[in-house]
Amino acid sequence: MAISFNAIGQAHVSFSAAESAAAGKVCKLTANGTVGACASGDSFCGVVTDVRAGVAAVMMSGYAELPYSGTAPSVGYQTLAADGSGGVKTVTTGGRSLLVVQVDSANATVGVFL
Repeated sequence: MAISFNAIGQAHVSFSAAESAAAGKVCKLTANGTVGACASGDSFCGVVTDVRAGVAAVMMSGYAELPYSGTAPSVGYQTLAADGSGGVKTVTTGGRSLLVVQVDSANATVGVFL
């Protein structure tokens, strides 16, 4: 039996989209009610799931699979921050503590609960 975490606890919020906001990338608040791309080391607020007509749908909670860079995170609670390319990386300061439930080192992706 395969285990799937997809759609568990997902909550989406609509924000205005900065030009840098892109689907599938982590994001941060860049202005009042507006999200955009993160720089390396930024703490992110969620994952952009869609951008249409200047509005970004942002997953604020639930399960997400994200690309990672650098050292592969371990399963369990890890402190992650934006890597500057739309994915995440492990950090020792800043970032946010997330539950990592799977790591795919071959594809450099990590499954987390936001």
